[in-house]
Amino acid sequence: MAHADDEKRFFAEMPPPARPGKEDRKPHYHGHRQRLRDRFQQSGTGTLQDYELLELMLFRVIPRADTKAAAKTLLARFGSFAEVLGAPLKLLREVEGIGESAALEIKVVAAAAERMARGAVSARQVLSSWTDVITYCRAAMAFEPREQFRILFLDKKNLLIADEVQQTGTVDHTPVYPREVVRRALELSATAIILVHNHPSGDPTPSRADIDMTRTIIDTAKPLGITVHDHIIIGRDGHTSMKGSQYI
Repeated sequence: MAHADDEKRFFAEMPPPARPGKEDRKPHYHGHRQRLRDRFQQSGTGTLQDYELLELMLFRVIPRADTKAAAKTLLARFGSFAEVLGAPLKLLREVEGIGESAALEIKVVAAAAERMARGAVSARQVLSSWTDVITYCRAAMAFEPREQFRILFLDKKNLLIADEVQQTGTVDHTPVYPREVVRRALELSATAIILVHNHPSGDPTPSRADIDMTRTIIDTAKPLGITVHDHIIIGRDGHTSMKGSQYI
């Protein structure tokens, strides 16, 4: 009898059998990830929404969580795919679901995009690939939180010699010294330059100070055989060519 009681207690204490296949059930996002990868491999980015492309970026650094919510939160916080890439590391880390590794991954992708755009500019005559120049400048500067003053130095064939950030200022001002601009052009044996700076406010309209400064650089450079082809102002939503808009 004691033996029978022991058997009853033993079977009573055993956990109920798991439902068939329950232990093998994977989180719902596993299938979603593979489907998204398959779409990308088969059709490229043309069929993907912005949040889906962000998801693909985050898969590697967020291996065990649903990345869709984080991707959509990023877009809601910063406004667009480009603005997510351009956002400062500190602000990316503040987004729910985005840790240090994910924020760094986004900035690596942004740096790769900038390097790719720069390669398109440096490989050919700058003035024959104006769209590439604008694309590169936007990738490099459009979402910077402070003003930067950048110079593209060109040789007599309008090939890029150097691309340098000369000054970094505040949210609405960058100090520029025309003599230093010309001195650097002479050091590099540049015969032409393109001036570029960004407006963190987003509006690429040149200020009166921008126009006056550009004219001073033109007047300083011309007697030394250096041509100022243009001054481009980059904003979040577009750009302004001072020459094309007849400011200079």
